[in-house]
Amino acid sequence: MKNVRQTNINIHRDSWVEINLENIAYNMRSIRKNTPEGIKLLAVVKADAYGHGSVMLAPTLLASGADMLGVASIDEGVDLRQAKINCEILVLGAVPVWAVETAVKADLTIAIFSKEHLLACRQAYERTGIKPKVHVKLDTGMNRIGVSIDDAVDFINEVRNADYLDFGGVFTHLANAEIREKTQIQIDRWNSVISKIDTKGLLLHILNTAGAMCYDVPNSNMRRAGIALYGLYPDLPEDGVVKKPDLKPVMSLKARIVNIHEAKDGEGISYGHTFTAHGTRKIATVPLGYADGVPRGLSNKISGILNGKEVPQVGNITMDQMMFDITGVDANLGDIITLLDEHHSIDEWAKILGTINYELTCRLKVRLPRVYTRE
Repeated sequence: MKNVRQTNINIHRDSWVEINLENIAYNMRSIRKNTPEGIKLLAVVKADAYGHGSVMLAPTLLASGADMLGVASIDEGVDLRQAKINCEILVLGAVPVWAVETAVKADLTIAIFSKEHLLACRQAYERTGIKPKVHVKLDTGMNRIGVSIDDAVDFINEVRNADYLDFGGVFTHLANAEIREKTQIQIDRWNSVISKIDTKGLLLHILNTAGAMCYDVPNSNMRRAGIALYGLYPDLPEDGVVKKPDLKPVMSLKARIVNIHEAKDGEGISYGHTFTAHGTRKIATVPLGYADGVPRGLSNKISGILNGKEVPQVGNITMDQMMFDITGVDANLGDIITLLDEHHSIDEWAKILGTINYELTCRLKVRLPRVYTRE
């Protein structure tokens, strides 16, 4: 395995995240293979690529089949521009009207859905001489952001006729891709708008990761790939046809043992003594805790791999450290315990906590060095 580079200078820790760039490329190609010919792909790298590192992943994604990138905010887009990422970048979230000019100067495409956006775009054009690049966001049922279906056609026509805008697309977001009946309602609303507008030259996108695996929407010519890029599947319908691309795991979480000691029979481990030693147990400590993004709710419920052996995590996970019972395993200081890899998915953590894999990858904090590898 070749170590490509680390993302920050904070390397004086014995815990880190490894990101496999070869598997990122494999997943992007697999999604491309699963996408009908002629359909563009937007790779979603918001939230620092779901905790994987957007700046480091962007070149690999673009080289492996992505046509453009999607971020949540202007700042995320500017970070990519500063890293010399020159493809089209769409800001999927709501852009503050006072920041439109910043987006224009950074050559970012923004989502618009209000009269206030139009005014801000006109003012930005007047100050810079550059037409803001925009996609119109529709609210077809998410009830989050977007122009309402009732107002959508008139709004889109106004955008189309605005000589101060570079109008590039229309999009919406599925709220319940795993529920076919609710998704069909959103698709019908989408079709009702798209059928009434001039779509020449526009990118039309409704399908997210889950949607792309389950539905075919003729009135669209681009799809957004998100969680699948990182080797994870979203919630999917239990009925009907599901076209799942083959994916490989991308993220590993590792830490080195910094202390080994014996806990005697009856002694408690960590805060609250939620684990009690039955017989003498060999306990290993690693410098990894909930401040790094490993939820405290996983205490006493997960395990790691140490020298090929499964070892249970014991006691409450603390802010910066956690303990493992390594009784019966030949180990030394500096040996690595792997918490996440191809055999231990973050999906297992999500099931324990009653949440989604997206949330947990995003929780792994920046104070954990990211190490990028190619096999």
